[in-house]
Amino acid sequence: MADSVYHELNDTTIPEYLFIRDLPGGAGGDDEINMNEKNKIENCRTEPKLKLINMDSVEVEQIEWLLYPFIPYGKVTIIQGDPGEGKTTMVLQIIAKLTRGEPILPVTDTTKEKRSDEVGSENEDLDAKDNIQEQSSMSPVNVIYQTAEDGLGDTIKPRLLAAGADCSRVLVIDDSDQPLTMADARLEEAIVQTKAKMVVLDPIQGFLGADVDMHRANEIRPLMKRVAVLAEKYHCAVILIGHMNKNSNGKSSYRGLGSIDFQAAARSVLIVGRVKDEPEVRVVCHTKSSLAPEGTSIAFRLDKNNGFEWIGKYEISADELLSGEVKGTKGRKAREFLLDILANGGMPQKKIAEEAEGQGIKKKTLWNAKKELEIDSIKRGKEWYWMLSE
Repeated sequence: MADSVYHELNDTTIPEYLFIRDLPGGAGGDDEINMNEKNKIENCRTEPKLKLINMDSVEVEQIEWLLYPFIPYGKVTIIQGDPGEGKTTMVLQIIAKLTRGEPILPVTDTTKEKRSDEVGSENEDLDAKDNIQEQSSMSPVNVIYQTAEDGLGDTIKPRLLAAGADCSRVLVIDDSDQPLTMADARLEEAIVQTKAKMVVLDPIQGFLGADVDMHRANEIRPLMKRVAVLAEKYHCAVILIGHMNKNSNGKSSYRGLGSIDFQAAARSVLIVGRVKDEPEVRVVCHTKSSLAPEGTSIAFRLDKNNGFEWIGKYEISADELLSGEVKGTKGRKAREFLLDILANGGMPQKKIAEEAEGQGIKKKTLWNAKKELEIDSIKRGKEWYWMLSE
């Protein structure tokens, strides 16, 4: 038997002879090794040490928002929808505003008029719960945008320029020599070097890696964990854009990306789709919101003549949007109501709102219809009047 010389391994005292194998003369030979002790050593090498976290020592994290309540900083957001529904165009609009340090959603004269009429009255207070964030001014930031589908020169840059982006603040990792994946070390290197506040992978399917099956949880979970850690470590918003599957069931829960671990790891999940009977109108619906109440759906218009334009709140759920059940009837009813009630001249806004409520038209739908019809607002004394444009 070997002398009692000991080594330290993971805080376990181990006799030296257990490290000696097949020595001549029988010293340290296999017949002298206690197999139970050997197995114990192997377990010490592979099993992690127990560490406990006392919740009393955990600091409460205050969530900061790129766009409340849809896109948080330091977390992963998924934006998904069918091809051609405007996902990429919408994200490029957001990027353009960030690079200019401008609010993502416009604060228009109509918005100001709405607040002056409603805030301070008996109506609900238009605070953060109103879901369309009243954003304060911010400094321009850098953004990393990776695309696996569209060309940079023929598609992405023209769209960024059309949106008014400062392209010097939009960075792309050159992966021409080796395709970029979610597990790629270059992703973290780029965030550190550029100090980017938003990272976009478009589409997520293009950055999984050649050998990854997006339907296997054990393969998706570590990738999503990787990007979630990067988002939190560098306090940047990570946006993953994805195509929805072709499931004929209209419910949003059945049409998401492959493994459920995609949505499980994301703190916010959004769906973008177009409204039936109003093909130029696209709506953004919240289907998961872990850090705030789900946001009211918001719409934008996308057409060849006028390009991209935010419309505002839109009364439709994700399931209604995907199934086509609503088909824009609420908005059409509100537009027809305004054209009829204003046909003979202007009318006080409060009177119009009362008449609309009597016909079952909600306030948000009424304001959206006003904007779509480009109805003029004129203040007479202390009261706002609406009238059709000449």
